[in-house]
Amino acid sequence: MARALVLLNLGTPDSTDVKDVRDYLQEFLSDPRVLDINPIFRFLLLHLVILRKRPAESAAAYRKIWTERGSPLLFNSLDLAEKVQDLMGEDAVVELAMRYRNPSIRSVLEGLKDRGINDLVLFPLFPQYSSAAWGSGVEKFFVEAGRLWDEPSVKVVPPYYDHPAFIDAFCDVARPILEDQQPDKVLMSFHGIPQRHVRTVFDGQPERDLLGIDGAGGDHCLEKPDCCAEICPANRNCYSAHCYATARALASRLELSPGSWEVSFQSRLGRDPWLLPYTDFRIEELPGEGIEKLAVFSPAFTADCLETVEEIGLRAREDFLAAGGKELRLIPSLNAESSWAEAVLSITADAALANEV
Repeated sequence: MARALVLLNLGTPDSTDVKDVRDYLQEFLSDPRVLDINPIFRFLLLHLVILRKRPAESAAAYRKIWTERGSPLLFNSLDLAEKVQDLMGEDAVVELAMRYRNPSIRSVLEGLKDRGINDLVLFPLFPQYSSAAWGSGVEKFFVEAGRLWDEPSVKVVPPYYDHPAFIDAFCDVARPILEDQQPDKVLMSFHGIPQRHVRTVFDGQPERDLLGIDGAGGDHCLEKPDCCAEICPANRNCYSAHCYATARALASRLELSPGSWEVSFQSRLGRDPWLLPYTDFRIEELPGEGIEKLAVFSPAFTADCLETVEEIGLRAREDFLAAGGKELRLIPSLNAESSWAEAVLSITADAALANEV
């Protein structure tokens, strides 16, 4: 009987129509792991404020990056699934599911059930753990799997933020660009999360049980100036610590000198404090520090999307040039690079799941 490897990404609107973007945002921001406030306040904020203005703004941004094949996040993820399928051969089935919108987790699970496939490995396309992405996606997958009368066996590949195959795949993409540009600085911009998310992961027993955390890190994360300097028991499932570990691994593998690279966090929403420093602030500050040529990684994203192509590749570039910089180059994401498809299998094998797919 065939087994399945399911690649799980975040999601994208079905089109750039305002209605489709609104449907996507409503599903996304209704998730309590994303907008983690009182449910009544979340409903009012979403329907009385966010969904009145943001869908049109986001639709305009999506139109700047949309292609004949549609959303870059979707077609790059589909291309990756196809390459992984080619590597695995006919003895396995590789599918793509999205946490929000299509292809939905439910439709993928039902399709696999119809084919008689009950043994699954879930590969979240989120290298670092965060409750809003990895946690939400995995939770939703198990909820939908539990709705099936014949519930499948599901095993999950854990975060791989510093796995050598993941790091090498990103370096394969970045190295020729860095050699050509010779940037003054490399900025590793990760998707931001509210600071409270970093602390919350250690406060609730259900979250600790999900992750297998055997100790609390409430007196560590964001409480010490060097709290992310290394992975330790207190922060081993902390998003910020994972991001810095990814950045250190990339810098080491690319032989970047100390001071030639730094970490920042992008895409914040609302007024609450998010992880610092903010990417948009650093983009505008760096020219004043003598940085004329800037290269930007987005290592939290395994496929290019609105946050990479539009937010960094277009808006951040404009801001950098307006502030006096001369050149900003976006390092593309892993997308469907052959080295990344091979890395997916290597990471899965090293998670002791090689015999499950």
